Amino acid sequence: MGNFELKLATFWREFYANGGYNMVLEGLKNTLIIAVLGLLIGSVIGTVIAAVRVMPKYKVLPRVLNGICSVYVSFFRGTPMVVQLLVFYYVLFPLMGVNMTSVMVSVMVFGLNSGAYISEIMRGGILSVDPGQMEGGRAMGLSFSATMMKIVIPQAVKNILPTMGNEFITLIKETSIVSFVGASDLYKAFNLMGTNTYEFMVPYLAMAVVYIVMVLIITLLIRLMERRLRKSDRSM
Repeated sequence: MGNFELKLATFWREFYANGGYNMVLEGLKNTLIIAVLGLLIGSVIGTVIAAVRVMPKYKVLPRVLNGICSVYVSFFRGTPMVVQLLVFYYVLFPLMGVNMTSVMVSVMVFGLNSGAYISEIMRGGILSVDPGQMEGGRAMGLSFSATMMKIVIPQAVKNILPTMGNEFITLIKETSIVSFVGASDLYKAFNLMGTNTYEFMVPYLAMAVVYIVMVLIITLLIRLMERRLRKSDRSM
């Protein structure tokens, strides 16, 4: 038996016979939970921030809100996510007396971080919509917020769908850092199997394959959604 075949046999024994697949399934579940909920939270935060950023600055309140949003975006885009995760888990939440699991802390941090990036994505999408759409909504008697939510943002979402897909893929890959706060993810599962067998080559190769498969599936789903949106646009 060759060296690689021996490594593969060792990995398979740890993965199947010793129940390593349970750790992988748990890690996969947590990876998807963190990425999906993080994207949903980020989408809500990002949409609100984008609406504030494009709001007319005639009054004091919009200018104050815009300043707060600018600081928020600068902080979360200017610091590494792993630093944000460590600060929230080991510093901010303990000081605030908040008791959350490592997975939920990861969800919160991923959502806050994603919100900063999605806000810029959404702002670009809003600005890509014909200004006449906003003017038409206001002419019909709708308020700025109502026009934004009912007319402008739905059109902006269609424009930014591919970029949102890229953001989701980024979140999937970034989940490999949540092991820093003790969360069980794919990296921790495969790394533990390597630690148990003192053999890391095959576990890390298997981990890379799992990430690649997830990214390919997400890419395919995004293309299918884009195709359906194009069909709906042509049928209108």
